[in-house]
Amino acid sequence: MSGKSTQEPYPEAATDRSRGADAPDSAPGSADTADVVLELADASKEFGAETAVNELSLSVREGELLTLLGPSGCGKTTTLRLIAGLETPTAGTITLDDERVADDTHSVDPEDRDVGIVFQDFALFPHMTVEENIAFGLTDADGDRTDERVAELLELVGLESFGERTPDQLSGGQQQRVALARALAPEPDLLLLDEPFSNLDVRLRVRMREEVRRILEAAGVTAVSVTHDQEEALSISDRVAVLNDGRLEQVGRPEVVFEQPESRFVAAFLGRAGFLSGSVDEAGVHTGIGSFETARMQGLTDDYAGTDIDVLVRPDDLRANPVADEDAGNGRVVHRQYTGSSFVYRVELDTGDVIHCEHNHTTDIHLDQRVAVSFVADHRLAWYPAE
Repeated sequence: MSGKSTQEPYPEAATDRSRGADAPDSAPGSADTADVVLELADASKEFGAETAVNELSLSVREGELLTLLGPSGCGKTTTLRLIAGLETPTAGTITLDDERVADDTHSVDPEDRDVGIVFQDFALFPHMTVEENIAFGLTDADGDRTDERVAELLELVGLESFGERTPDQLSGGQQQRVALARALAPEPDLLLLDEPFSNLDVRLRVRMREEVRRILEAAGVTAVSVTHDQEEALSISDRVAVLNDGRLEQVGRPEVVFEQPESRFVAAFLGRAGFLSGSVDEAGVHTGIGSFETARMQGLTDDYAGTDIDVLVRPDDLRANPVADEDAGNGRVVHRQYTGSSFVYRVELDTGDVIHCEHNHTTDIHLDQRVAVSFVADHRLAWYPAE
């Protein structure tokens, strides 16, 4: 295998990333040029011998929702706690609204950072009414202004008639909206959302994503959310920052991060990824399901001839067609999953590669069926050095 196998998956992505985490992939519209509200510069956090956050550099612009996404233990919650002031960085700096609020020598107290937090369990006061919960943080406003602000927020979150109720009289979604209204009441510079939908049932979770997004846009607030739920992050965020083992792997618009993953980790973490072993020559890339022209590969040039690579494919890129002859085709179905709207078939190719093929729910392919897998998508393909 050539020494070129240590290169980034495609050079243009590596070039963009070298300009800084936020150079490409800005959310379309005013967020491209909006003022930076939050900036982390080489922020790190160590707990004894363990490094939870490692030289993280990231900025969030006014009015955008940025989601920190990654598996358990990747450092996303620690990052949120650093931003909130609940932890102090071991190294690096955190700047909020042009004020340095933390470095390795000092940290501004959480209550002095003008940051609102919506906790995973909502943390509502059970002995207070909805109105009293929302008004809790409005210590600097007089009675009339407090009443006006509470009424504004009740209308914003669609709970105008629930002001006199207590949290135990509310559904999970209603409690979440009260927690959001309480965090928005003091008009913070930044709102932090800690796994905001994890305590809701699946159907309510999907509805509340749209509702929370609407509320944030109506309030014009800048927000940072934390989640391990890919669908949540991709569906509501202006940008997604993928973390792995305390490091930032990639940040950008959801569709860019999903379709152009800059590392093998991001490719494997987002969606149901499969990798086709490929060999490169002057004619293109040759895999177990056929060959691809070099022009179809993101950033691949003739200079890579003679190297081995892995080509990223996802279930909707592929189709598996049953064949009657055991000597025909290029793989065998080894697992099938019915999702209601579709079947997803796991296929082991003759090359040993394992990929997934998604079909309409009316297509029923039997387990152990011999199949011919073909590529049906028309987009360019990401690739990575062969492992």
